[in-house]
Amino acid sequence: MAPTDRGGDAVAEIETRVRACRICAESFAATATGHAPRPVPWLSAEAPILIAGQAPGARVHALGRPFDDPSGDRLRDWLGVDRAAFYDRRRFAVLPMAFCFPGYDAKGSDLPPPRICAETWRRAALAAMPGIRLTLLIGGHAQRWHLGPAAGAVTATVRAWRSWPEGMLPLPHPSWRNSGWLKRNPWFEAELVPELRARVSTALAPG
Repeated sequence: MAPTDRGGDAVAEIETRVRACRICAESFAATATGHAPRPVPWLSAEAPILIAGQAPGARVHALGRPFDDPSGDRLRDWLGVDRAAFYDRRRFAVLPMAFCFPGYDAKGSDLPPPRICAETWRRAALAAMPGIRLTLLIGGHAQRWHLGPAAGAVTATVRAWRSWPEGMLPLPHPSWRNSGWLKRNPWFEAELVPELRARVSTALAPG
């Protein structure tokens, strides 16, 4: 059996277990949305690029595919790839800090990803994806998990992108709610997005 076959088996096993996970059922039922868990794993033993995000939103919860929403459209524009490339698991894997939509609070704001999800699944999922060469850290939760105490507020962490390990690149969340942030921080699209596209292109290059 080839190494990629063994890796594929490990990914398939973890995805099966994740899809059956209901560890947060009680807490989700108590949210303003009162929803049931619907884990959305998108792992790969072959992909060279990992999207380390936060948690699925309501639309992804309904559709069952990560970043299948306006945030995903903006993210793909940043990456310089189309939908076909993005959803090709030989190219990209997606591992959020929580596999399920956490729900909304009483004011309609997104709840944070439950810590128990990463504590339960994240290390095993990462170990099953040995082909990752570039990890894109979207939002503060992923940045703190991967970069440790050195990661501060999102703006400072993203602005310091040159100081992080070459295989790690922090990004703001591509949510359209962050349009104001992008206007206040024009350096992101002027400096970091071209570097992001270059690193993505390099990681996807054959060999």
